[in-house]
Amino acid sequence: MNPSLPRALRVRRFVRDTVDTFTLSLDPEAGAEFRFAPGQFNMLYAFGTGEVPISISGDPSRSGDLVHTIRAVGPVTRALGRLRRGSSLGVRGPFGTAWPLESARARDVVVVAGGIGLAPLRPALYELFRRRSEFGRMALVYGARTPIDLLYQKELERWRARGDTELLVTVDRGDPDWRGETGVVTKYLPRLGIDPVNAVGFLCGPEAMMRFAVRELEQRGMSRANVFVSLERNMKCAIAQCGHCQLGPTLICRDGAVYSYERVAPLLAVREL
Repeated sequence: MNPSLPRALRVRRFVRDTVDTFTLSLDPEAGAEFRFAPGQFNMLYAFGTGEVPISISGDPSRSGDLVHTIRAVGPVTRALGRLRRGSSLGVRGPFGTAWPLESARARDVVVVAGGIGLAPLRPALYELFRRRSEFGRMALVYGARTPIDLLYQKELERWRARGDTELLVTVDRGDPDWRGETGVVTKYLPRLGIDPVNAVGFLCGPEAMMRFAVRELEQRGMSRANVFVSLERNMKCAIAQCGHCQLGPTLICRDGAVYSYERVAPLLAVREL
């Protein structure tokens, strides 16, 4: 099916993740499957309000369940947050590039996520866990502003219990009940038991966080060519027509949102580009 053509899908499940973040599970069309690669995104349309790009955050192996985790930051995402089971919305996609999991085979893998940046990385994590024997040591570092802003908390505990992945969760500001780490994610990267020379990094979160995380990984010996980031800023049409997401010579909706950091680092260094 043409991904540029919108389809009306119904909400199967609505979950409130945090005060401003929620997850929609959608039913694909009757008799159809929705296949995507980890890192791709859809355009979600709230009828009568507008359309926004949202990363797919579900399990790629479950083609009958289409999942998006969304933070309510504008009129369209707030309208999507008012949907409940049985509600309809428009969907176009999938679009965009994928996390290059094949480049990580037989190598160590470090995943760094900030805030809602864990959602675009979640499908890649599902695949990494499913194919765990194909990779070397694996580490996930996830940071949020406060404990109540952490996504997928029950899932984080299940991942920790696996025992085959180093998991570190930190918050900027703890509360009286918080017993975990505090501080920015970059503070904990030197702790990781990975070989940076033989590792691949997948990063998603605020651009400042990603820049500082890459700097820390580089200082430990990781090449920029082996670090991949998701840049989900300013996308509007998803078909490279409006130019809204142009970043120098690249259009993020067409050429991204997943990029090699080696490719985009010079662009991100240009003020107000």
